[in-house]
Amino acid sequence: MYYGKHRDHASEIWPARGGLQNGSDKDSSETERDYRSPSQSDPSSSQSRQGGRINGFSDNDLHAGSVVTLPDVSPMEPYWSAKRHLTCGNPTPPPPWAPRMTPWRASPQKLKTSNAALVLCLNIDVDPPDVVKTSPCAVLECWVDPHSMPSYKALEVIGTNLQHQFEGLSPKIPYKPILDPSSDDLKNNCEKARKMAGNDTVLFYYNGHGVPKPTPSGELWCFNRNYTQYIPVSISDLQSHLKTPCVYIWDCSAAGYLLQNFITFAKRRDDDANMHHGGYPDHPYSDSIQLAACAADEQLPSCPELPADLFTSCLTSPIDMALRYFLMNNQLPANITADMVMQLPGDLKDRRTPLGELNWIFTAITDTIAWTTFSRDVFTRLYRSDLLVASLFRNFLLAERIMKDYHCTPHTYPPLPATKTHPLWASWDLAVDTCLRQLPDLLKHVTPLTGVTGSLTTGRRRLAARAEQTPPPTLAPGEKPYAYVPSRFFTDQLTAFEVWISRGGSALTKRGPLSLPLNGDSPITMEATSFTLDPPPPPRQENQDQHLVPRKPPDQLPIVLQVLLSQPHRLRALILLSQFVDLGPWAVHLALTIGIFPYISRLLQATGQDLRPVLIFIWARILAVDPSCQADLYNNQGYKYFATVLSTPDDPRQGTIPNSSEHKAMCAFILSAIARDYPAGQGACWRERVFDSCFDKLDEGDFLLRQWSALCIAQIWDANDEIRVYGVDRGTQDKLIAALSDDSPEVRAAALYALGTFLGACGSADLQKLGGGGSGTMYQLEERIHFRMEVAVVTGAALAVRDDASPMVRKELLVLISCLVKEWRGYFIVCAWIYWEEERRRVEGQGRIDEDMAAQAVAEWLDGFGNDDGFREENRVLLSSFFTIFSTLLELSVDPYQEVATNAQTIVDYITALLLESPFSRLDCTTLNKPPASTIDVRPYVSGRSRTPSLPSSQSSLQAPPSPNPAGRPGIQRSDTMSSALSSGVSNTLRRTSSFANVLKSLAGGIAFPSTEDGRSSPRPTHATTTRSEHHEASRPPSPHLSYAQYTSPYSRPLTPTSPRHLAKNVPEHPPPPMDFLPSDVMEALMEEDMERLRARRRSGAHSRRPHHAIAGGGMSSPSGSTFSMDSVSSSVILGLGTGVGIRDVLPLKSRFYDWCSEYFKEPQMRQPEADEPGSVQYNYQVWRQQRNEHGVAETHTQAEVADRYRWDRPVATLQTHSFPALLAFHAFDPHLVVTNEVDVITVFDWTQRKRISQFYNGNARGTSITSLHIINQDVGGIILTGAADGVIRLFRNYDPDVSFDPVQMVSSFRGLSELVHMKRGAGVVTSWKQHGGHLLVGGDSHVVKVWDAHTESLVMDLDTSTDSPVTSMESDEGASTNFLASFADGSIKMYDRRLDDDEAVVRSFVPHRSWVQNIKWRPFAGQFMSASLDGDVRLWDIRQERSPIQMWDLSPQGLSAFDTHDLANVFAATTTVSPSNWRTQRTVVHCMQPDRTNPLTAISTGLTMPPPREPLSSFIPRTSSLTFHPKEMVYAVGSLDGSVRIMGCKLRP
Repeated sequence: MYYGKHRDHASEIWPARGGLQNGSDKDSSETERDYRSPSQSDPSSSQSRQGGRINGFSDNDLHAGSVVTLPDVSPMEPYWSAKRHLTCGNPTPPPPWAPRMTPWRASPQKLKTSNAALVLCLNIDVDPPDVVKTSPCAVLECWVDPHSMPSYKALEVIGTNLQHQFEGLSPKIPYKPILDPSSDDLKNNCEKARKMAGNDTVLFYYNGHGVPKPTPSGELWCFNRNYTQYIPVSISDLQSHLKTPCVYIWDCSAAGYLLQNFITFAKRRDDDANMHHGGYPDHPYSDSIQLAACAADEQLPSCPELPADLFTSCLTSPIDMALRYFLMNNQLPANITADMVMQLPGDLKDRRTPLGELNWIFTAITDTIAWTTFSRDVFTRLYRSDLLVASLFRNFLLAERIMKDYHCTPHTYPPLPATKTHPLWASWDLAVDTCLRQLPDLLKHVTPLTGVTGSLTTGRRRLAARAEQTPPPTLAPGEKPYAYVPSRFFTDQLTAFEVWISRGGSALTKRGPLSLPLNGDSPITMEATSFTLDPPPPPRQENQDQHLVPRKPPDQLPIVLQVLLSQPHRLRALILLSQFVDLGPWAVHLALTIGIFPYISRLLQATGQDLRPVLIFIWARILAVDPSCQADLYNNQGYKYFATVLSTPDDPRQGTIPNSSEHKAMCAFILSAIARDYPAGQGACWRERVFDSCFDKLDEGDFLLRQWSALCIAQIWDANDEIRVYGVDRGTQDKLIAALSDDSPEVRAAALYALGTFLGACGSADLQKLGGGGSGTMYQLEERIHFRMEVAVVTGAALAVRDDASPMVRKELLVLISCLVKEWRGYFIVCAWIYWEEERRRVEGQGRIDEDMAAQAVAEWLDGFGNDDGFREENRVLLSSFFTIFSTLLELSVDPYQEVATNAQTIVDYITALLLESPFSRLDCTTLNKPPASTIDVRPYVSGRSRTPSLPSSQSSLQAPPSPNPAGRPGIQRSDTMSSALSSGVSNTLRRTSSFANVLKSLAGGIAFPSTEDGRSSPRPTHATTTRSEHHEASRPPSPHLSYAQYTSPYSRPLTPTSPRHLAKNVPEHPPPPMDFLPSDVMEALMEEDMERLRARRRSGAHSRRPHHAIAGGGMSSPSGSTFSMDSVSSSVILGLGTGVGIRDVLPLKSRFYDWCSEYFKEPQMRQPEADEPGSVQYNYQVWRQQRNEHGVAETHTQAEVADRYRWDRPVATLQTHSFPALLAFHAFDPHLVVTNEVDVITVFDWTQRKRISQFYNGNARGTSITSLHIINQDVGGIILTGAADGVIRLFRNYDPDVSFDPVQMVSSFRGLSELVHMKRGAGVVTSWKQHGGHLLVGGDSHVVKVWDAHTESLVMDLDTSTDSPVTSMESDEGASTNFLASFADGSIKMYDRRLDDDEAVVRSFVPHRSWVQNIKWRPFAGQFMSASLDGDVRLWDIRQERSPIQMWDLSPQGLSAFDTHDLANVFAATTTVSPSNWRTQRTVVHCMQPDRTNPLTAISTGLTMPPPREPLSSFIPRTSSLTFHPKEMVYAVGSLDGSVRIMGCKLRP
């Protein structure tokens, strides 16, 4: 079972206000804990993250109660299980349930109301003919009784009041009352309103209480100029006058007619525009917003207790109407009257007063009702685009609630669901009741306001001045004024929100009414499942939650937004909000959709130290989900907030942020996101000295801060010459190179990413932006120093990390190298040519070629520098540096990790294509045009696999360069050719001899490179594939979990009339130069062209900032940005090269490492990983697994005490493989047996069921074998670790289909041993894995033993073996000991101490065997081990007695084939060797280790049915059988030449 490695800390460090963060104990069995991808972890145990507290509670608090009785899960730390091993630095695709992220910002067609026409058709004292009024009836219009004053005066007062009421909603809009207009007045005012609004929205309000009802054909009424007639006005005419966009309010009886006909006419207008003008208008008429008071068949209520304009009053005076409605429907205490309610003190704008608090609560409740009822698109459009529209629709919910009680149903367009019965209305009634019950005390000493007509809001505004002049009330002696008790509404809602988060909010659930609404949901058929602890169903790693989605978000989310406005509740609301956004990107998006962004932006101006941690946390999540917020933070200068935190030194005497390092890392991320692909943001960060802060933080102890400091530097100086110049002056590039030795792979990769952007790689998220231009102008440096600096940066990085164990780091190194290749391609062409000629000369023999052309060319080139020895040496070193980088490229082009190899192949083939197009191909003496000799593939185990999965044949031009030549032949020492020029730089470089030759061979052999639109199709050969290629396809190893790398052909481009290939074939105006030049001339010309390219770059941007990266295929920012330098064609460069014409511009490579790192801030950090959550499936499974393991260990220990007394011939199972089972490995706890054959096939068996569960290829090079096999992380599952004779270590997961749906995946791979020595009889690669501490010892056919640290994925040390014989076996001491044993082919056995230097590391040298030592194993007693040699000599040693063994056994005169000891029992076993003459007598012997017991416990025949082959199956496997004991159980397995694996056990008595 494989589990991802999570960070074991909690990110939240601010004070908590509420419950714990663990899930509810009452979660149903149909739910599962939160979705979470494994996050990054510090690989260094000495730099582990601080924390262990969640929301202020310790882990012990979280595990209170019965949970503490559960055992600790996963006592051993799993290795190669962090997120980087699942993704290799590639962004993780969203989970299957991830909802579609709709834009949370208002669209470009956002409403912006800038003018309003308020049309009142009242005709006071004259009733329309079709209206029959009751007596008494509603008379108030805008809270004014029109019959209490002259009609003309009443009309003006009503118009003024209406204007004031709308101004209360949005005061910045000019409102124009249009009183009893004629049809012409209506037209003129509408056209004037549109003219003033321009393209903005116009509000059109129509009150038709004094005119007939609208007609069914969609006509409203106004007057003629003499008010003697009602004049109809068609909705269509109104649309013509007002145009679009508009918001319409229809307050009249039968208003539904206007709404319906408006929609009809609007669609007709839009269709006509589309038909006659070729498209719909920018603001379609159909998108107009309408609010209608009633349906077409309804009449407005005439209840005398209500105003006549009830709909308008609800929309513009909601608190007045809500209080009146409450009075009409609820019984108040006897001491509270309606007049007292109308005297409610306070101000709508002051939330500390009763009236202001009620308005605040009303806003929160109506927002929440809309949020929980309407769709996200509708909510965003109506409630988050325009202040006036939001207020109108917020108040419309109240209108619906009230008017439906009077048989009147308000309508809107777009139509909205009903909200009258929403449960939050009960909360509103409670808040009103609580407030009104304080009225008697509030009004006890308050002088009643007189002259207030009708409205709490508009009337009081007119009397505000008089109220302020009223003397304060007089109090009795000793009496204190009554203090208003604020409502508990917001406190209770925050508590409900907190309960949702702490009691299951993070849990996933099945799709349904309680789940997050998703797009495109479809019914899912689920099988019934059962839950049991003996044993529980193992969690499926990837698909176990395929039917589970996040829970429905809490209803209180909009209320939390409102609470941010309140100082007393702000910190608690922010903490709860941070916990919510920590749930994942979907939660961040919901928070943005609800409208949190302007509030959070405003809080950046706050100076409170207590808000800093939570604000930083929230902003990190926001920018991780939506990087476009960078512009907002720049515009409001919010970046200064984070720059200040980042630069503030930690001072315990001052109030610093808890867990300061992590929050500073968040600040570095935020600032890097602001600067990314945004020159204005780069400048802002530069002005705030963020670059200096990050420079200083590169030495911090926290790995996350170091990582993001480097990434922030990368984004700040990306394509910015001025900042690069400053960075070089500070020595930033040197400090980044020093960071390449960091313990954390993430930090090493981040440093390489920063160096990549320094040398021209593009840090933009746009995958089409290529970058280029090297390190820019560097005008402060001399030209030659500039050149040397760029080469030194890449050379230093290549030497530091080319053998890094992390493929993520090697992948970033290739991006950096590609930047240098792009700018200095001439030097790489020279290196490729030298390599080719030298290799041809070596393969074809010295006699085949009279002279060493490459060495002579280099010598002539160096002679051209005259007697200046210093300059001559400088150029020799530079060429040597380029050759070192080129050799590194060849190594990485056959990297065992597919993605690394694919990227390297793109660069190598780019150089190869340039070489074939260069003048070297036109030299008379060149061998580039000659077909390679068949003997060029000289090594016996050259890899023939395809270099990319998409390639159909090994003959492709992109065939993988074969594995390094360590065991094939010794490294070439060019003492007689080029040692004087180059060997000092590359003598120890692994050389892929035939890979480069095969590349050239294929390119020259008629490969057709297709031209596709994306230009990323792999080339396919024009000739038929060979039979070997089919084997290669079958032998492809499992792919990594995520791999985004695509090979890019240097010739692949869309076919266009002006494509380079087309031009290359028709260039008569540029004939080839004459052929009378020398190779040294070509070298000089290519190098001079590179220098011209540098000069052009320095000229194009001298003393000015270069433009940003150009998009692929578009215009270039400078000559240096193009594939070839224009200056090089028109200048005086000899030969007129123009290198790169016809070659596709594929460099530099594009890195996605920054996006991968950003995912850290999308992942939950405040909660325990799922595997650590009590009650989760993974937790239960691990608890069961641990209990099972402990029980098994206890049982096997009891058996081991007596196993040496019984026979070991009990047959358990027989498994049949189809090849020789060369290596065997039992899983300690699962019933798995891993078998490898003599080549590269790995098979996993369930030996208890006698069935094969998986089979896959290791992928080692042709001619090599798997020579080492381990299963690591066995306590929590298992990862298969193999070592092959090509020097490569590979790790595989998901080999058990009962645990994972996914196919077998390569976790990681690296070259564990590079200095391999070819010998006739080698051991290949021999490894020893130590789970405690995570150390991997790698030796074999080499003079060194390398110690790799699985924590840091780096080489800890090289120990010299002090012998010329290969290592045949290694065994690490248990526990924390640093000692290990190594045996050798010459029979010697040595003990090493890893703490000592090379010359002192050998602490014991034991008396050697007479022949090859087959195996050494520690005896299950302290201080003793056993060894066995091929001649049948078995010895028992005490580490304190190196001169003589304790006991010796001579098991077989014909020799010993395999040997092993049991880890617990006091027994060992051996299998005799077999030959063509005595193959029937092969047997397996089990012995007791006791010196006084010489007779074997068991001796059984292997039962071979066929003689062995005369030639050994593999030169790396000196065995004719295999043998291994189970680590715990009393069984062992024996593999035979006939392909059978017999599993035998001990006959223990009951």
